[in-house]
Amino acid sequence: MSTQESLTPAPESEFSSGSRWFTGAMAAVTILAAANLILHICVDPRYGYFRDELYYLACGRHPAWGYVDQPPVAPWIAWLLEHTIGTSLYALRLIPALSAAVIVWMTGWFAVEFGGRRIAPWLAALAIFAAPVYLAMGHLFTMNAWTPLLWMGCALVIIRILKTGNQKLWLWFGVLLGIGILSKYDILFFAIGLFSGILLTPLRRSLARPWIWIGIVIAGLMALPNFLWQLHRGFPFLILMENIRRSGRDVRLSPLPFVGQQAGMMNFLAYLLVFAAVVFFFTRIGKPYRVLGWGFLVTFLTMMFLKGKNYYLAPVYPMMFAAGAVAFEHWTERRSLRWSRPVYAALIALLGIVSVPAAIPFLSEQHFIQYAKLMHIQLPRFENQPQGSLPQLFADMHGWRNMTRAVATYYNSLPPDLRAKTGIFGNNYGEAGAIDFFGPKYGLPPAISTHQNYYYWGPRGYTGESLIVLGEGDPVKLRQECTTVKVITTLDDPWARPDENIPIYHCIGLKWPLKDVWPTIKHFN
Repeated sequence: MSTQESLTPAPESEFSSGSRWFTGAMAAVTILAAANLILHICVDPRYGYFRDELYYLACGRHPAWGYVDQPPVAPWIAWLLEHTIGTSLYALRLIPALSAAVIVWMTGWFAVEFGGRRIAPWLAALAIFAAPVYLAMGHLFTMNAWTPLLWMGCALVIIRILKTGNQKLWLWFGVLLGIGILSKYDILFFAIGLFSGILLTPLRRSLARPWIWIGIVIAGLMALPNFLWQLHRGFPFLILMENIRRSGRDVRLSPLPFVGQQAGMMNFLAYLLVFAAVVFFFTRIGKPYRVLGWGFLVTFLTMMFLKGKNYYLAPVYPMMFAAGAVAFEHWTERRSLRWSRPVYAALIALLGIVSVPAAIPFLSEQHFIQYAKLMHIQLPRFENQPQGSLPQLFADMHGWRNMTRAVATYYNSLPPDLRAKTGIFGNNYGEAGAIDFFGPKYGLPPAISTHQNYYYWGPRGYTGESLIVLGEGDPVKLRQECTTVKVITTLDDPWARPDENIPIYHCIGLKWPLKDVWPTIKHFN
């Protein structure tokens, strides 16, 4: 081995064209990425703000190195948006839309890196475009929108190390991994998968050099403030995960249904490319990139046996679609099989078009219900929550503004002295986040809640002698806790989740000082 700070580059297979660019194919990929961006921008304002978006904005007003249920990047970005381009639906969802377009383009780029020629890059990009879960993630401001870029950024660095032997690129791997940890913790599962692949392939020679270890240190140092935040508070994220597991809130699938939902959320026809990718990585043409094949298998099996939510694996699929498209292109090189290329692409596109209204709010609520019945669309559930006429993803974009108006009408009707000491208590971060976002327009004070990170922001000086209570599903319990309970109104939004269409109460005379009972009513779930 040479004394240069690099290892010998991996040999290229007969079908590996390395970093060559095929202008025509990448032009088609660029058009697909642009179309993806336009689609998301056109659809963005059709419904309303998503429950989690309101919570991210609330967390962004309390910048910190950590939060009960998430690392800090999403709230930091929310803070930045609020202080720059604003928080309209267009502004809030610009980053997810851009991320979705970039991942479409990056998927085509992966195919080129794997040796794809004219067909593979745009077929891979089409497959990721037509994946319902990617359409959905590109529509909402959540941490799921940009985490695929970080997962695939790590994979791309490994590809460049394999091709160039430049070990210093591990430093960039560390930076991307560090940002990924600060964005969403599940990238650690992918990192473990990749490390398994490193151990099982010739890339393990990197372990004898300092650069990979320095990259790991960089990632660790970047994540350290968040770790210390969790440590100082007794790891509330782990408490949250345990509470969710015991409550049975999340849908937990056995292996076969898990695989079935993976195929469904990624487009059943396009998912065939994933099986082709596994063959690609573990046969001769994809051997130089086998580390990524092991990374996928270990991550997939870990998520399956831990019974993670179906969309947790979504960030790993761009490289799989790309590798599968390269394999498909290779297998159909014979003239007698080339007819299958446009046919397969057309079928993926057709199924993708059919699934668009189920992934993003392309249709009005009423038209969506009619369409779902006509096409017999039954969306998979990832939480055991009450479901109304709309699926949970769409229902959580409804009811928040009307709820805030109802609270404001009553709040502003109170005598000034009572109004001054009346707090607005949300049992869920969605209700509290809606009050915080829409409330100032109606003269409402910030909400209080003991749910998730709202717990750490405290009762804001309210004593409990007068509370407007949102999201209380147990009125008997409330009457036991308050001297007087009055029903203000009952929400009735036909498109919201059923558990949001419940009464709003005015609790007068909480029987214990709010600051004293605050720790006992904390709920991380």
